[in-house]
Amino acid sequence: MNFYEHTLIARQDISPSQIKQIQEKYTKIIENNEGNILKFESWGLMHLSYLIKKNKKGNYLHFKIKGKGKTIQELEKNEKIDKNLLRFLTVKVKKLDLETDYFKKSEDETKK
Repeated sequence: MNFYEHTLIARQDISPSQIKQIQEKYTKIIENNEGNILKFESWGLMHLSYLIKKNKKGNYLHFKIKGKGKTIQELEKNEKIDKNLLRFLTVKVKKLDLETDYFKKSEDETKK
C-alpha cells in the first residue's frame, strides 16, 4: 500500500451541502477500491492564482489516502467527468504528516 495526498478544487458557487456530497462520494469511491482515508481536511474557499473555467475562487478539499494505484486510477477517472470540480491533483508520498493542519486558523489570526 502506498500513501497519497489528493487535493480537489470544486467550483466557487456550490453550496456547503454539495461540498459534503462531493466529500462523501469520493470517500465511498476510495473505500470501495481498497483504500483508506487517513485524514480529510476542508481548506475552504480560496483565491485561485488564475481563472479556471471562469472561476476566481475555489473550494479546496484535501484527502490523505492509503491505497493502491488502482484506487487512485478509479478516483481520477470519476473526477474527470464531474462538472463540479475545476482541478484535482494526486501526489504519492513516502510518509504522511497527519498532525499538521496547514490551513487551520491560528488563535492569533482569529483575534484580529
